Amino acid sequence: MDRPWFRLALATVLSVSSLPGNLFAAHCCPFCNGASQTLSKDSEQAVMILYGRLANAKLDANDPTTGTTELLIDSIVKSHESVKGKTSLVLPRYIPPEKDTKFLVFCDFYQGKIDPYRGMAVRSDSRIADYLKGALAVKDKDTTTRLRYFFNYLDDKDSEVSGDAYNEFGLADYKEYRPVAEKAPAEMIAKWIRDPNTPALRMGLYGSMLGHCGTSAHAKLLRDALDDSQNRYSSGVDGMLAGYVMLEPKQGWDYLKSILSDPKRDFLLRYAALRATRFFHDNRRDVIKPSEVLAAASILLDQKDIVDLAIEDLRKWGAWEHTDRVLGLSGRSGYDVPIIKRSILRFALSCPPNNERAAQFVAARKKEDAQYVDEVLELLRLESPRPEVTPTTKK
Repeated sequence: MDRPWFRLALATVLSVSSLPGNLFAAHCCPFCNGASQTLSKDSEQAVMILYGRLANAKLDANDPTTGTTELLIDSIVKSHESVKGKTSLVLPRYIPPEKDTKFLVFCDFYQGKIDPYRGMAVRSDSRIADYLKGALAVKDKDTTTRLRYFFNYLDDKDSEVSGDAYNEFGLADYKEYRPVAEKAPAEMIAKWIRDPNTPALRMGLYGSMLGHCGTSAHAKLLRDALDDSQNRYSSGVDGMLAGYVMLEPKQGWDYLKSILSDPKRDFLLRYAALRATRFFHDNRRDVIKPSEVLAAASILLDQKDIVDLAIEDLRKWGAWEHTDRVLGLSGRSGYDVPIIKRSILRFALSCPPNNERAAQFVAARKKEDAQYVDEVLELLRLESPRPEVTPTTKK
């Protein structure tokens, strides 16, 4: 039987798994959104970086689609012998100067000439030149040391600078940003959380950081923010929940479970609570015991709109004690949909070979559609090529 969905899924796994830090083995800040290539990484790749004002923009008399613009150099962020002694550089682009705007230009050096290949317009009072100089100065330091540098720019008034500093945290592993969070100024972070102008997507990082360095008063701040009826913090609920639990383990964990237990709560809110639950399983077992984490995730097995995610987490965590409950969902009213059926099968296929219930379940599925079972198993192997991911059917 030909299954286009399998070919598409297989291609997706192959393409994603070939990238560094892929979907299945990503190590990055658990509460940051939209992390991407940072300016400091771009700066390392550039031969030289210049910063200054634009002037003398001219269109080519013979070709109105091209022209030149002069960059009056205010600062050399990254130097090269070819730019020594220069106070300006002619860019092969027509860029009309704008008031209160400066330009950051990334350059290569090709065939004996300076080759500007990227330009960024920034506000005239931006600290981006100093920011990048500092970033280059610490580029060879350990990640924690670098993050301490970038922390100082998280609230910069230039969104290009503050956004880039945020992305540096987004690309860092938890174990690398934890030491920074533990020594961060709690009141400064609390101020950012209270500030209505702080981008909502940063609340997850700030809330989790406050959980490392804050006090009971800050726990109240996080709880009040989580209860905010205006939902301003919606995109950062996972990190704020984690921060609240770290500061008040008992009250915070009960609060998190109350969200997971209420199927009437918005899906995204329950998913945020699940993400926070993952954090404690993967990173902070000293705060919440693994058995309590598994019990919390299993609450979602009775909620069909999110059950597939809970099953997948229990599978990854090797929570085979939940085998009867997970496999018992098969055929349950409302659960007979492809995504849930596939997650149940993935769980069964990942169980240890001596798991009788799982072996019987897989054998029964093979009788129904052996090719489908083999395809799901192959995807599992591609995602995580571990010896334990083997068929559990008995011979």
